[in-house]
Amino acid sequence: MSSPLLYCPHVEDVLGRLHLLYEQRAQDRIFAVMSLPSATLREFAAQHPAGFCEYPDPCERARFWDAYLAEHTPLYDDAIPSAYLSEMDQGLYGGLVGGDVRFLCDPDTGWISSMVAPILPSGQGLERLPAEPDPLWMSRYQRQMEIFVRAAQGKFAISHFILIDSLNFAFELFGATRTYELLLEHPELIAQVIDYAFELNVTIQEAFFRQVPLLEGGTCSTMAQWLPGRIVSESVDPFHMTSVAYFERWGREPVERILACFDGGVLHIHGNGRHLLEAVSTIRGLKALYLGDDRGFPLAFDVLKEIKQRTGDLPLVVTVDYGRFSEALRQHRLSGGVLYMVKEVPSLDEANRCMDLVRAYRV
Repeated sequence: MSSPLLYCPHVEDVLGRLHLLYEQRAQDRIFAVMSLPSATLREFAAQHPAGFCEYPDPCERARFWDAYLAEHTPLYDDAIPSAYLSEMDQGLYGGLVGGDVRFLCDPDTGWISSMVAPILPSGQGLERLPAEPDPLWMSRYQRQMEIFVRAAQGKFAISHFILIDSLNFAFELFGATRTYELLLEHPELIAQVIDYAFELNVTIQEAFFRQVPLLEGGTCSTMAQWLPGRIVSESVDPFHMTSVAYFERWGREPVERILACFDGGVLHIHGNGRHLLEAVSTIRGLKALYLGDDRGFPLAFDVLKEIKQRTGDLPLVVTVDYGRFSEALRQHRLSGGVLYMVKEVPSLDEANRCMDLVRAYRV
């Protein structure tokens, strides 16, 4: 049988393995995505300086992803090659309500991401937010999806992209400091923002799933690779700087409400948010948790056994460099039920040899 994705010849085998992981039937196995040197990224970095840039041509962005993901074809790991709508990341949500969208180029990743300056920095003027999304940004969003779907057809997938709801959306309106102040001074205003953001995010994500086809009944993800059903990507970043009690008061209900609109979600936690691990691992509808690494905190890989004790059988995604991963693999020290995002793999042959060991590994 031919593969539905040209750039992933072993897609049926990979989907079978990922099914086991995300159905929590793989605590005795490990999974890995191998990151190799990329000629496409080198070319991108040579042509695109780091820093702020103009709104990019979505056709050019589709060509970048096509070239970048084509490099995956001879690699047999647990990745589903998928393009990410980074241009429609944070900035889309603010742009849809009249924000000043700005774009930032990262030559190291090939991403051009987006953001907005605070829209209502004083905390006043919520009544001026539009009842309907801005037509210019909705049109840009729909056009980029159309272009990416055409470019990807039969070759690669398109990843879901981040929600900006709850306090994340309040950050876009007011800025972080003012949001925390308003939680204390005007909690009723924050409650209104959360409800507004919920409706906006559902509109955006429903548009995505209408236009971007599922792969074998599942959602592709640059973070988790593939999960069965319509799965969204959630963030609780604002609660990294609050107590667990604040998360329970303000964060849990909005997350569980929007995950219930779909077939669940995935979530990322930064190093400064690990005090939330027990709380977020019990979110209804959560399918996987990505563990970010940040300066000043132990690498997630180094404290993975402790983290697994705190999160139970929830599938985890963690980043690690190749040298440390291959050493732990040889010494049989890797925890099961984990997708390892392996950086700095020296060669394709080394990656494929390593993946043979990964597929045979049992805890």
